[in-house]
Amino acid sequence: MKSAVQVQSWRAIEALRAGVPNRDAVQALGTSQSRIEERFRQQLAAARETFSQGLATQGTLITGGFGSGKSHLLEYLQHIALENNFVCSKVVVSKETPLYDLAKVYKAAVQSAIVPDRAGAALAAVAQKLDFRSTEYAEFYKWVNRTDSGLSTRFAAAVFVFERGKGDRYPEFSHRITQFWSGDPIMVGELRTWLKELGEAATYKIDKVSAKELASQRWQFAPRLMIAAGYAGWVILVDEVELIGRYSLKQRAKSYAEVARLLGKLERGHAPGITTVLSITDDFESAVLDQRNDEEKISGRLLAGDTDEERLLASEAERGMRIIRRDKIPLEDPTEATVHAIYDKVRAVYASAYDWNPSTDYRVIDRTLRIRQHIKRWINEWDLKRLYPGYTPDIEVAELKQDLSEMPEMEMTTEDSPNENDTKL
Repeated sequence: MKSAVQVQSWRAIEALRAGVPNRDAVQALGTSQSRIEERFRQQLAAARETFSQGLATQGTLITGGFGSGKSHLLEYLQHIALENNFVCSKVVVSKETPLYDLAKVYKAAVQSAIVPDRAGAALAAVAQKLDFRSTEYAEFYKWVNRTDSGLSTRFAAAVFVFERGKGDRYPEFSHRITQFWSGDPIMVGELRTWLKELGEAATYKIDKVSAKELASQRWQFAPRLMIAAGYAGWVILVDEVELIGRYSLKQRAKSYAEVARLLGKLERGHAPGITTVLSITDDFESAVLDQRNDEEKISGRLLAGDTDEERLLASEAERGMRIIRRDKIPLEDPTEATVHAIYDKVRAVYASAYDWNPSTDYRVIDRTLRIRQHIKRWINEWDLKRLYPGYTPDIEVAELKQDLSEMPEMEMTTEDSPNENDTKL
């Protein structure tokens, strides 16, 4: 039977083999990106300060080649965020999670959220930690009931019902309400019934609100709920931002605006208590911004529409594109000493996983290879030598070019229709 350490090592090697870093791989290898790590620690400290001032925290956009270690670094930053008492989510942009759809991004962020020292659904775990007698909760309760909070009255009503239902007095209330906070609809009639049972139906008049507006308001509500429960805030790590290059021009414009919003660069929609790190490949600027001339085309197309909404989107998209062009932070290229140190670490983990010792003879075949290519070559070579003693493998490494051309299938129907049946929200 394998020991716990051996199982952990095996999980780390399989994650490295697949190129999808997990917690075990990150614990085994750490990171050599000390400059970005230090900046992230400062960002966490700033997030605590700016929340009390009601301001957004400036996020970070990192860039590097395919396989250079961006996903590994995000996994490492998640570990730091949890250590510093932040709730932390990791969102991967995909067909199911398009960056231009903030409702889907929000749900993905909630579903992937890890809460320090808690298990289970994130917002349910956060809500269960609320101390209704604490100063933090009192401040939160006061804010959610303010007429200038920018929230629908259903949030204040839901908070009231959740507090009164605490202690399993109304267990179904609690579950349905945390699901609503997590992005699911809530039946307004049901909410009114709960308020009536608690004798407060007249206090909370449930207003009408579109699904799109509710999605935006949840971004404001969730981090404040987390801070009311005693956490430092919400860190959201967004990977594979370059996939916005596969959208149509209009959805790319929305996505550029979301990049600016998530990084705390817009006045509209900024959410105190949230701080982010986004990652994008280093070929995006030339493959999308330059070759498709996005800056000129998007501004021209939207300004030609001559509506306030389109003019605002043009301005916000321009901000996002300017960030991608000028403000991204490249991963540091590994030195030979760094690659050698990684070789020694991977070798030790492999030996632990398979009870077989790879050679200590470190050799660099090609200095231009990315870290992921080095690691996969080492593991494949050791596999072959372990399984076929005496065999001398000759492994060829090739670069996989990422396709950033437009792909209509990447765009799915969004949930931001203002005409959606409001009674279901």
